[in-house]
Amino acid sequence: MNTQEIPVSVVGLGLMGCSIVTCLLIAGHPVVAVAPIPIDLDNAEDRIREHFVNALENGLVENPPEYYFKNLKITEDYADLRDCRLVVECTIENVMIKEQVYKKIEAHLPADALLTSNTSAIPISTLQQMTEHPARFLGLHWTEPAHTTRFLEIICGNDTDIKNGEYLYELSHKWGKEPILVRKDIAGFITNRLMYAMYREAISLVEGGYATVEDVDRACRNNTGYFMTLAGVFRWMDLTGVPAYHTVMKRLLPTLNNSTEVPELIDKIVREGGKGVANAHGFHEYTPEEAKLWEETFTEFTYDIRKLALKYPGDVVKKKLKEKREEGNL
Repeated sequence: MNTQEIPVSVVGLGLMGCSIVTCLLIAGHPVVAVAPIPIDLDNAEDRIREHFVNALENGLVENPPEYYFKNLKITEDYADLRDCRLVVECTIENVMIKEQVYKKIEAHLPADALLTSNTSAIPISTLQQMTEHPARFLGLHWTEPAHTTRFLEIICGNDTDIKNGEYLYELSHKWGKEPILVRKDIAGFITNRLMYAMYREAISLVEGGYATVEDVDRACRNNTGYFMTLAGVFRWMDLTGVPAYHTVMKRLLPTLNNSTEVPELIDKIVREGGKGVANAHGFHEYTPEEAKLWEETFTEFTYDIRKLALKYPGDVVKKKLKEKREEGNL
């Protein structure tokens, strides 16, 4: 696949949309970036430019921002989608707004082009029923920042043509991804179902007085965070002995939190208007200076962890076996 011959679009240019645009430009696609609201149009170019400045400083790209901006059109006009082969909708998690956006997109998007949503909460099977051609509709669930991470979930709805999912699975390797193809729609997809089980248990431990927020974060960083870049949960159990986990599950699983209610700890923060480092009000306490430094440090970390992760791709052992065979060491 030659990405230079596949024009794509991102509709919605907030924080996530801008990093998706950056990822697709790095991959070589011509990109039409559509701003559904005026504030996106005001901020998008600066956000994308900042991504490329950081990417150049960290060796992710070899050229200055202007080199990539030649392939970028930022616009409010949905008619500019007429030549696109793929659209990534990246608006807020509101069904009514998304439905309105899909109508505007499909008024100009060719019938054989793909339409996708970056939703992380709304079922793909629900969204595709709001479109003219449900078979061409899929979920593309990215994580921030989209241009540095390996993560991407490709989700098929009930009416999605599986061939479209398989096409995006192949194409996304050009984006530097190790994609996950979710062949059957399920709430939360794969990663969110795993992560929200952890979030719920983490909050339960704090609310129950077993540990502080700081202690739970420390446990995650120094245990789960220690191995997750190399190995997922099943590989980790293989590496460290499956029978031990079987034994622990018998005793531990009945004691884990299984509440269906939003915990008070997070509900209180949201009621008070807390957004985390975005406004220095979250689970941790921040001064404005600390919050800004955490954002900067997170950006720095994404590049450092990317370099480490690239040393250990999903097929790292297969590659090592191949090298050993070629060297005659097996």
